[in-house]
Amino acid sequence: MLNSLPIPDASVVLTPGVPVDVRLTLGVLQRGHADPTVQSRPDGVWLCFRVPGTGDPVTLLVRPAPSALVAGPVPVLAWGPGARAAVAGARRLLGLDDDWSAFDTGLVPEGAGEPGGAVLPHAVRRARRAHPGLRLPATGRMVDQLFMVVLEQKVTHDQARAGWRWLVRSHGEPAPAPAPEGMLLPPTAEAVRRIPSWQWHAGWVQPAQSRALLRVAERATALERLGNRGVDEVVDTLTKLPGIGVWTAAETVQRTHGAPDTVAVGDYHLAHHVGEVLSGRRTDDAGMLRLLEPWAGHRQRVVRLIGLSGYRYSRFGPRLAPADHRRR
Repeated sequence: MLNSLPIPDASVVLTPGVPVDVRLTLGVLQRGHADPTVQSRPDGVWLCFRVPGTGDPVTLLVRPAPSALVAGPVPVLAWGPGARAAVAGARRLLGLDDDWSAFDTGLVPEGAGEPGGAVLPHAVRRARRAHPGLRLPATGRMVDQLFMVVLEQKVTHDQARAGWRWLVRSHGEPAPAPAPEGMLLPPTAEAVRRIPSWQWHAGWVQPAQSRALLRVAERATALERLGNRGVDEVVDTLTKLPGIGVWTAAETVQRTHGAPDTVAVGDYHLAHHVGEVLSGRRTDDAGMLRLLEPWAGHRQRVVRLIGLSGYRYSRFGPRLAPADHRRR
């Protein structure tokens, strides 16, 4: 309950004028239910992080609007040295500058106004109507996000989540009160640089991942400055860094910049999923991009809605069984 919390160091009640589904929008920032840095709880979504540029720690609570289907007030409360800056960035965090109007115009009536007469499948159009409060969040926190995404490179879902929990719990720091029990700040770049090689091994982090994480940590100051640059410039800069490919760059800017058109090429499952939804058959990355071309400018919006459509793609072959080398 609001009254049980201490007085925040900064707060604001946003009145966005459009529906905002706080849990759905911020859910892409949470790495599993046990993520120590982001938690969706009954009273709202809690986030613990450091403000880019200053490094000031903050605990942020974003309370959902009364309805995710219609416009309503969104209270944002913050505690800690970074509270004022975090509250000032709340609109961007919630994707309130993310304009869906051009995309939505093509859905009413169904298929009207879409380039080339292309019509999204009914399940995808229905997903948009069911989730008008979906926004694309923009954290601006380049280094934190790169740490998360690098840990997801070429491993299973469970490995990626376990790696992030290990990194934060082993090398993160306490978040400002009243952060819920178990929540922590992500590790600083300096803390990551100090991790010895044997600890990476014990944390189930692969050698290629640990090398990429160290490169990110070594360049943290320069990388954080990219948080306010354009998406194309950021992707171009990131992919010049050894260990950071187009998939990692895309997954990063989708969350740091709310990039509405940046698709994660190279994903193990995504092309198959998009292909089956949009054409009825599996495809590769090139085929996925061709299928998404009619929605250029909004391709990541389409991908998000496909994920919400309820359509499950066909799975073939055995599941990947990751090898555990930690005790070898």
